[in-house]
Amino acid sequence: MLRRLLSRVYWACSRWTLSTEPAPDRPTVLLGAPHTSNWDFVLMLGIAWRLGMPVRWLGKASLFRGWKGPLMRGLGGIPVDRADPSRVVGDVVARIRAGEVFGLVVTPEGTRGSGSYWKSGFYRIAREAQLPVTLGYVDRTTMTTGLGPTIELTGDVRGDMDVIRAFYADKSGLRPELRTVPRLREEDAGDIVRG
Repeated sequence: MLRRLLSRVYWACSRWTLSTEPAPDRPTVLLGAPHTSNWDFVLMLGIAWRLGMPVRWLGKASLFRGWKGPLMRGLGGIPVDRADPSRVVGDVVARIRAGEVFGLVVTPEGTRGSGSYWKSGFYRIAREAQLPVTLGYVDRTTMTTGLGPTIELTGDVRGDMDVIRAFYADKSGLRPELRTVPRLREEDAGDIVRG
């Protein structure tokens, strides 16, 4: 397959080391963190292609207009209509019920800039679609990247986020100054992310 060949060439020439657990054999929400650079996307594709893991990712609908549409869809993109983002979960569940196995790549930091909180969409999608969460990572400090453990969310938001925080505690991202500590606004507000 062309993707695996490209990824082998990439990893052979890259200064990054792929240090990974095996790809999950069932659908999962795949976190891409810390998300501090556009290069994170290239690394996540390289990881997935090397492991033979089909991936899907969410992107704003404008990325899929014109000539970019077929390319973005070919790379696993799913357009999100920001006017009706609730359709995303239904689309993901429909794909899973149709037998599709993939990692849904989500960058919970949202933008590539430093913030106070992660976006909770990944948590909602995982709970509503009954998917585990795979902790993908980039660590500039050690120049390693790959997949960490796959965890089942319990619904205890703070407890689940404690596990996620512990994993990412020593991961710096490509631009460490833009890293956001893994924390959901719901933890501080005392809200529960339902699913």
